[in-house]
Amino acid sequence: MFMAVVGSLLVCLCVVAAEPSDRNSTDDRGVAPSASDHAWVSAAEQQRWDLVRESLAGDRVNVDASQPDGMTALHWAAYHNHSRTITALVAAGAEVDAETLYQVTPLSLACEYGNLRAVRALLDAGAGANAARRGGESPLMLAARQGNANVVRLLIKAGADMEDKEARGQTALMWASAAGNLDAVDALIDAGCNVDTTLQQSGLSALMFAARHGQSAVVMRLLDAGLDVNTVAKPKRSGGRNPRSGMSAMMFAIESGHLQLACDLVRRGADPNDQRSGYAPLHAITWVRKTELGDNPEGDPAPRITGSIHSLDFVRQMVELGADVNLQLNNGKSRGQRLNPKGATPFFLASRGADIELMTLLLELGAAPTIPNADGTTALMAAAGVGVIAVGEEPGTPEEVDRAIEMLVDLGIDPNVVDRNRETAMHGAALRTFPTAVRKLTSVGADPEIWNHKNKRGWTPLDIAGGKRPGSVKPSPPTIEALKEAIEASNF
Repeated sequence: MFMAVVGSLLVCLCVVAAEPSDRNSTDDRGVAPSASDHAWVSAAEQQRWDLVRESLAGDRVNVDASQPDGMTALHWAAYHNHSRTITALVAAGAEVDAETLYQVTPLSLACEYGNLRAVRALLDAGAGANAARRGGESPLMLAARQGNANVVRLLIKAGADMEDKEARGQTALMWASAAGNLDAVDALIDAGCNVDTTLQQSGLSALMFAARHGQSAVVMRLLDAGLDVNTVAKPKRSGGRNPRSGMSAMMFAIESGHLQLACDLVRRGADPNDQRSGYAPLHAITWVRKTELGDNPEGDPAPRITGSIHSLDFVRQMVELGADVNLQLNNGKSRGQRLNPKGATPFFLASRGADIELMTLLLELGAAPTIPNADGTTALMAAAGVGVIAVGEEPGTPEEVDRAIEMLVDLGIDPNVVDRNRETAMHGAALRTFPTAVRKLTSVGADPEIWNHKNKRGWTPLDIAGGKRPGSVKPSPPTIEALKEAIEASNF
């Protein structure tokens, strides 16, 4: 019985071994590729063109033989921009639109690297100008991203569809714009491509891609083509990797650190007080300068500032261009423990991050420091920590917060204000778990008879320091000690 089972297994193994193991096990004639076929494709990869032509002349190889990933000699000739070999391979019967395992054709590869001679030879041989890769990326998209405008023109002349979209809905113009390939953008616009196509999910357009990537010359070219500088993104859903609804090219430029471009857009007609995205330019610069920390979109690294101006120069220029230094935000509401953005001024948000430099400049430019948000929260309360939801991740060091508290009290802000959520500056210091801020507030007159009460969530500053707060339940003994010292010193 045992021997019978073994015999059956051996038969099965022989049958399995006889089955083709992959797409390259046999050629169209049913003949398995030989070692010489694989060596011949490798010769093309290594640019040993004499050997390739000798093998073709001797009819000793399968011209469509491929490597394990599907790369043929024609693919390698396209990659290396060797038009003579392309012509010879096609004349010998090579499949001009052969695909790799990833649906990459020779033309697609040539376009990705901007290989004009190869593209011309392949198109002359009948290659499909619209043969897309697995993700829908067309040869034209790849050429537009690479930037060779002559390749772009050649593809369009050969019938490439300028409005083709890949899996995410992006077009060749979007790819050229994001990459800053002005010549390719010119070629596409001159050929009549649609300049205002937007993505269904994110609402982004070519103009917004260019602005987000800081491609100033492309941005101006798209505006010259008739795009409205104040058009905004309308994503299906905001949040995550999608932008906020109402983001304009100007706001994309600011939040990506392209501050000179943002000023130039205002000179082209962008509204310096536009807050359709929820924030205006002078508000946005507060978190461009001092971003949150942490593993979320708000905690991404601060953008690298590009252009000829830094952030404080940007603020000066925007005010000169008409930005209202005391502009209050129209929209927003309290969400959990977060600050309510409604009614917030740029100075209020700068105070939240204890950004002394920006606060000082805004005051110089006419900012009114005493304007609270819609909940009655003052800039002092924001600096102390009201609205903090993640200990150690919010902008503002203990030293900066202490300086901001001193500065704001000197400007006339009362440290004993209670807002509509029954928060005080001391609740904020407890949220930050900064014992130095507790002591600083005490030194400038914060009164335990006023602050030692429960906020809307039912927490006193001592409760918060003991772990009743969002983002962390870990007690802060130094903060608890500082709060108790303040209570005892007041005989409360």
